[in-house]
Amino acid sequence: MVLNMARKKKCTLEITEIIQMYEEGEKTVDIARRANVSTRYINSVLQQNKVERTPHGSWKRKYRVNEDYFKIWSNNMAYLLGFFAADGYISSRNQTVCFSQKDPDILEQIREELQSNHPLVMNNTGVYTLIIGSKVMKYDLMNLHGMTSDKSNALQMPKIPEKYLSHFVRGYFDGDGFVNFERRIVSFVGGSEQFMTSLNLELQNKNFNSRCIVEDKYFRIYITGRKTIHMFKKWLYHDVGIHLKRKYEIFDKETIQDANKIPESRIKKTKEAVQSRKELFLELYKQSKTIEEICKVIKVKPSTFNHWLKKDREFKEKIYSIRRL
Repeated sequence: MVLNMARKKKCTLEITEIIQMYEEGEKTVDIARRANVSTRYINSVLQQNKVERTPHGSWKRKYRVNEDYFKIWSNNMAYLLGFFAADGYISSRNQTVCFSQKDPDILEQIREELQSNHPLVMNNTGVYTLIIGSKVMKYDLMNLHGMTSDKSNALQMPKIPEKYLSHFVRGYFDGDGFVNFERRIVSFVGGSEQFMTSLNLELQNKNFNSRCIVEDKYFRIYITGRKTIHMFKKWLYHDVGIHLKRKYEIFDKETIQDANKIPESRIKKTKEAVQSRKELFLELYKQSKTIEEICKVIKVKPSTFNHWLKKDREFKEKIYSIRRL
C-alpha cells in the first residue's frame, strides 16, 4: 500500500509514479533526474512504501511488453493504432502508454496482442485502463504515427497503408464509435477537426456517403441507410482480427446478407417513427444548429421540418427554446 508520505514541493512526480517507474525497471538515478529530486529521496520513497528492491546489477522489468510493436504494420497493429487514437493516452510526465475502456475484454485482447502482462486497473467510474511503461513504444507512437499527449484536440490522421485502413477505422470505431441498427445510424465522435475531417474524407472515398457535423466542441460523422451500413460493416470486418464483440453483434442483426437484395431505406411514417425523428432532430439541433445538415442525417426534407413547425406546437416551442440558448 502506498503511504501518504509528504513529498518535497519541487518533486515533479507523484509517489505512485515513482514506484511504478521503479517496478518497471527504471534506475533510481534516472527517476530522480526526471522527478527533480535526489536519488536519496527516491530511495526513501521506496523504503517507506516497502517496495521490494532489485539487487544491484540485475535490473529486469517486472512487466513485459513487445516494445517494438508499433514499428511494423499488420491488421492488428492498425486496429490497436486506431483504438489508441480513440481511447489511448500518452503521459507527458513519464514513459507510459495507456489504453482505456469500460469493456475489459477488449483490453485483454490488446494486452495479449502486445505480449504484455501489465495489469488492468479499474477506476471509480468503472473504466479499465491498461498502463504500459515503455519509452520505446511511447516515442514510436509519437514519432512514427503522430500521437501526442494532447491527442483530443491535436490528433492528426496517421499515414495508413490502404490495405490496413479498415482495421484502423475498426479500432477507432470500437473506441469512439456508435451503431444503432433500428435507426440505421453509424456515428464516430472526436475532438480534432483535422482528424475527423480526414476520416470523413476516407469514408466518402469508400462511397459510404458519410457526413461530418459540428456538435458543440466535438465533431461527429454519420453514416445512414440500411444498405450503406451493411456495406460499411462488410468493409469494416473484412479479414477481421481483434474487435469489440458487442458492437459487431449489433451490425449482425441484419438478416439479409446479399447487399443487392437489401431494400433502399424508406422513411417510416408511423407516429412512433415520426416522433423518434423529431427527438433526434432536437438532439442534433442542440448541438449543431444547422437545419440543412440535420435534415440530411435523418433523411427528411426541409419542407418536412417546416411542416412539423406548423403542425406540432410542442416541437415548435422546443425549437425556439433551443434557439434562445
